[in-house]
Amino acid sequence: MPDYYLNHMSLTCALGTGSDADADRVAERLFRGDISAMRPGSQWLGPDYGRFGVVDTALPAVPEALREYDCRNNRLAQQVLATLREPLDALVNRHGAARIGVVMGTSTSGIASGEQRLAGEDGKNYRYRYQQQMAALAEYVARFLGLGGPRLTVSTACSSSANAFASARRLLAMDACDAVLVGGVDTLCGMTVTGFNGLGALSAAHTRPFSADRDGINLGEAGAMFIMSREPGPVRLCGIAASSDAHHMSGPEPEGRGAEAAMRGALRDAGLAASAIGYLNLHGTGTPQNDVMESRAVSRLLGDAVSCSSTKPMTGHTLGAAGALEAAFCWLALTRGRLPPHCNGGGSDPALPSLNLLREGVDAPAPDYVMSNSFAFGGSNCSLILGK
Repeated sequence: MPDYYLNHMSLTCALGTGSDADADRVAERLFRGDISAMRPGSQWLGPDYGRFGVVDTALPAVPEALREYDCRNNRLAQQVLATLREPLDALVNRHGAARIGVVMGTSTSGIASGEQRLAGEDGKNYRYRYQQQMAALAEYVARFLGLGGPRLTVSTACSSSANAFASARRLLAMDACDAVLVGGVDTLCGMTVTGFNGLGALSAAHTRPFSADRDGINLGEAGAMFIMSREPGPVRLCGIAASSDAHHMSGPEPEGRGAEAAMRGALRDAGLAASAIGYLNLHGTGTPQNDVMESRAVSRLLGDAVSCSSTKPMTGHTLGAAGALEAAFCWLALTRGRLPPHCNGGGSDPALPSLNLLREGVDAPAPDYVMSNSFAFGGSNCSLILGK
């Protein structure tokens, strides 16, 4: 299989905004294990319950010509796109707009705007159908940028933007595109926050993945995007694989067999042995069920030597954007030679298989290959492998 590269990267999350050229502030907070951005309380559950990774910066307005797409999700997408506009314009000049594709992952799209319209809170009377459609994110990004290539939105819950990389690579492999803008965006909404709370999955305080006293997830919002092409760049997409548990609508298969299948498939796709992986970004939600099954799968496949961490305590679980955001963190690890620590605040759970969880303040060797896991409701699993 030909090589595919992630030539440019841009992200926005609770840790800040940055790109391949100017992500130093985000990287510094990431590698320090900074959880201070996690805000207590929300408009949906009150001022005290839970922690949320909210993007605090003012987001750019949607152009008047595209006002039917106006929602927080698309405004956050614009924020991420700001630093990618110049390299995208150069690609359009070289290849033509019809040769640049867009593949986005999301799980909420513009649902928050739909909730506001239905509640009559914003006083606007124009249609809101484009905001709440799952396909609207890729459509909006393509129209905003004037791109004419294939456009599609992947919505497989929390594995959405990880799975988007497979679709983007396929477009390049089919020679349907010369470059693909790939990533994901998700913003908070009442349906998500109250839904996870109704399932008993939200932590009342800071999430503590893989600790003995873990009690659930923190939620967050984020966007991360990459320009993928066949042109050599700083980071290579080495392998990707997906699997389906077909076990339960909201609970993972307890032994992690589907998760292990995705990781094994990514290794096979990359042509690598398990020992080649120098760092694993765990899905690591902090729920009892996820951490049990993921630790079992990782222990069977990678053992207890590979450096691991969950970055969700710093950003919240950003749902459909998590796969792309955590791929961006892996991108930073590869290009800066540092690894993000595991910030669970509660020590390891002795009832779980032993993992090499990176402690704060402990430097680990810079890896040549990193893996990132994304698992979702409905049993959708995806693992990415990136390399220098």
